[in-house]
Amino acid sequence: ATVRGEVLGGVTTFAAMAYILVVNPTLLSMVFPEGERDRMIGPLAAATAVVAAVGSVAMGLYANRPLAVAPYMGENAFLAFSLATLTVAGAPITWQQRLGAVFVSGLVFLVLTLVGLRSRLSDAVSPSLKHAFAVGIGLFLAFIGLYQSGVVVSGLPGTPVKLGDLRAVKVQIAVGGFAVIAVLMAVGVRGAILLGILAAAAAGFALGVEPPPTAEFDLPFTGSSSLAPV
Repeated sequence: ATVRGEVLGGVTTFAAMAYILVVNPTLLSMVFPEGERDRMIGPLAAATAVVAAVGSVAMGLYANRPLAVAPYMGENAFLAFSLATLTVAGAPITWQQRLGAVFVSGLVFLVLTLVGLRSRLSDAVSPSLKHAFAVGIGLFLAFIGLYQSGVVVSGLPGTPVKLGDLRAVKVQIAVGGFAVIAVLMAVGVRGAILLGILAAAAAGFALGVEPPPTAEFDLPFTGSSSLAPV
């Protein structure tokens, strides 16, 4: 290992997984009533960042593995959508009860790990199914991107989604950003995905689609990132 290699590896890994800082809070905010969702984005983003940081540091210092860990995309979808269909005593399940279900499942995984069954269960899953997990998560992330950019929108009953307004500025920025990434990758430019993201973000700020950041840094557990609401 070299210092340069470690730094490049760390920066590349962060750039590849930083989407979780946006996607996870957005998904988890769906757990709350519509009027409270915007207020919850800050606390959820802070929690996501802290959990990823603690997990990644533990993975390096304790497990001595070059892996970064963060909240799992399957779990937040389970929390936000799958559990939303459940009721308790005729009332919709609360977000506290949803978190309780995830906490219990975490304890079960911990017990399976401590008794040595988790690796056996993992080995019992066929390679094709393991690859399917990654493909499924990738398609899920792609669908979230299409929905948030307006390429697809919610449809009428019986039609879960439909094509959005392709003339909308937000949609055109998303499509343009994807085109920039594709062209840069085709010509072999390093960092093509990150450059495309930055280009789309700059265009969005310039055209007023989204407000630019109001600060460069924010401290977890303070101000709009306080965990008090949750």
